[in-house]
Amino acid sequence: MSGVWVFDKKGVARLITNPTRESFEQKEPRQPGTATAPGARPRVLVYLPSNQVIRSYAELEQRLTELGWTRYRDSDRSDLIQFHRSDTSSHLISLPKNFSNFKHFHFYDIVVKNRSFFQVRDPTMQYQDYCDNDISS
Repeated sequence: MSGVWVFDKKGVARLITNPTRESFEQKEPRQPGTATAPGARPRVLVYLPSNQVIRSYAELEQRLTELGWTRYRDSDRSDLIQFHRSDTSSHLISLPKNFSNFKHFHFYDIVVKNRSFFQVRDPTMQYQDYCDNDISS
């Protein structure tokens, strides 16, 4: 086994096979509404018009409904919640039933299908930092 062994405060070791700086900087516990993978920085989904961090399905469903999305009720998959644009549209967003199981690709699926309304951000960066980055790009 190659990689780096890391010990937490309780003395429990874990192997990091592909170490990155971020994998050693897990300072705070994961919160619902953050998408993280081992070694990745946490991310949050932000509704841009109100600069609101989406932290629950109630908030997300409210925003998607405002944008014309409808919850798909005839799903064969009990582990998913799905939203569609209309009966004639092929646009579909599939999300895990448990909001705390969101991954980065779920966030980006929402963002790609609603480009002007959602953004994925690093929760530690301030809003002004994003504005500065957008201007300088």
